[in-house]
Amino acid sequence: MIRFENVTKTFVMDGKRKTVMENVSMTFPDGRSVGLLGRNGAGKSTLLQMIAGTMPPTSGKIVTTGRISFPVGFAGSFHGELSGAQNCRFVARIYGVDTDELIAFVEEFAGLGVHFHLPLKTYSSGMKSRLAFGTSMGIAFDTYLVDEVTAVGDASFRARSDALFKQRMRNAGSVVVSHSMNQIRQLCDAVVILENGHLVFHDDVERGIAEHEQNMKRRA
Repeated sequence: MIRFENVTKTFVMDGKRKTVMENVSMTFPDGRSVGLLGRNGAGKSTLLQMIAGTMPPTSGKIVTTGRISFPVGFAGSFHGELSGAQNCRFVARIYGVDTDELIAFVEEFAGLGVHFHLPLKTYSSGMKSRLAFGTSMGIAFDTYLVDEVTAVGDASFRARSDALFKQRMRNAGSVVVSHSMNQIRQLCDAVVILENGHLVFHDDVERGIAEHEQNMKRRA
């Protein structure tokens, strides 16, 4: 369960204040795959980081139950001096899972070859995302936070990512950020729209996508 209670998030940059969320209260339903839609810069990645607990709200609180993943498209918590394998071992110890099993899973799935045993600082952004996605999917979370990661890699990797994600969703929920409406249709059964600092929930995916596209047209 993920519940926002009067959550506000603001940033101050160069003396200017930007509000990402303003006094938001909403509960994300358990066991659902929820697509998070919004224009570029609306704060979708910020919202995922707040759910994950890696970024605090300015005010209010976010209450969660169950085991929630880190945003799988975000490798910012990984250590650049450690190899991909060493980062996997570190994450496995944090979440209390078998280290050797997680390393073996990620090495096979991410397909990084020799780079898996080289320092993360030598990775491209796409390689980091593949490592982060594989590491997250290798752990049995109750809720997965997905940030555009399945757009990374070639067609074969994207197909394997989609298949693995759907397999995990049989026993878990998710919050998915994607700019691909086809991907939202394939992976999600509900939609939340982040617009002007507020969240709007749609139980019908098509209606949610339609509202999002109208918002984008107004912005254009």
